[in-house]
Amino acid sequence: MQFLRKYDMVNNAKESFKQNNLRSINLVEHKNVLVTGGAGFIGSWLVDELVNRGNNVVSVDDLSGGFQSYVNEKSKFIKVDLRDNQKVSKIFEEEKFDTVFHLAAYAAEGQSIFSPIEINDINITPMNNLLVASVNNDVQKFVFTSSMAVYGNQQPPFNEDMPTMPEDPYGCGKAYCESMLKIFSHTYNFDYVILRPHNVYGPRQNLSDPFRNVLGIWINRIMKEKEPYIFGDGAQERAFSYIADLAPAIARAGFESKANGQIINVGSKEVTTINEACQVVLKAMGSKLKPIYLDKRPGEVKYAYCTVEKSEKILNYKTATTLSEGIKMMVKWAKKVGPQEPTYRLPLEITKKAPQVWKEKLV
Repeated sequence: MQFLRKYDMVNNAKESFKQNNLRSINLVEHKNVLVTGGAGFIGSWLVDELVNRGNNVVSVDDLSGGFQSYVNEKSKFIKVDLRDNQKVSKIFEEEKFDTVFHLAAYAAEGQSIFSPIEINDINITPMNNLLVASVNNDVQKFVFTSSMAVYGNQQPPFNEDMPTMPEDPYGCGKAYCESMLKIFSHTYNFDYVILRPHNVYGPRQNLSDPFRNVLGIWINRIMKEKEPYIFGDGAQERAFSYIADLAPAIARAGFESKANGQIINVGSKEVTTINEACQVVLKAMGSKLKPIYLDKRPGEVKYAYCTVEKSEKILNYKTATTLSEGIKMMVKWAKKVGPQEPTYRLPLEITKKAPQVWKEKLV
């Protein structure tokens, strides 16, 4: 897969500055910072923000879902599987981090019901390794990117005072990681922040992933002149969040003292149905294709969106990009990258009740 790094960096930087009024470079921290998942979608945007703020950034990634071409050249990149405890410990001992941003995960919420062993190993083991290494090497602050999947099927909008009631193994794993972080922070006296983003999209999203990020899946299929799939009736409600709005708020969480010890939802206020979102994508793509409706996906929460007042107050988050605007920018980027072949890198461990298009690899 070939990506135009220069085009990607220049245009996305312009979009970020426009949407966030240059907030990303107004504060300079000069910290030694680790970003896990730094070659991935959200992680690479965060690395850019942290570098722009003047931090010394090390990004780590196993490149299973990210791309080294996304990594900011002013950061240090280390390829590593975070499930390898010895390698994680060595990195911490050599680099001496002040702050850790942990984003590395396999965020396939829907697939996790059918691949719980592998997905929980990917998402839980690294958290344990990172916490042990952080304690042993005197990390001052740990920022964990969780998920609104921890809320489960409660009445939206989800607020931070709600209990965690996940409906799938992915959400359970994130809830476990949140609990571990709180326990370790209390026991070993370091600061933490838990962020719960929701439905993030934009340039650098992995278009080849057939299980997650529905907007990217649709865009990739439409570029191949294939109809977009919708599971269920399409009345599901989400608040899709553009990455250029989100990244500065995540970066600020690492250095804003008011965020310490807090759980903070961060993401768009613009609630839309899956049907409406699909039409926005089709319009941006200039396509006359019609969506194909499939059986409801097991375990999918129908209505999922959050309150974001806390992130607005503490992290200066702002929904500056409408879904229509964000999709246009994502489509422009996707057309430069071109259509991608789906990569079914994690097998379905359970096929009973799995969507037929997943079992037959038709996405």
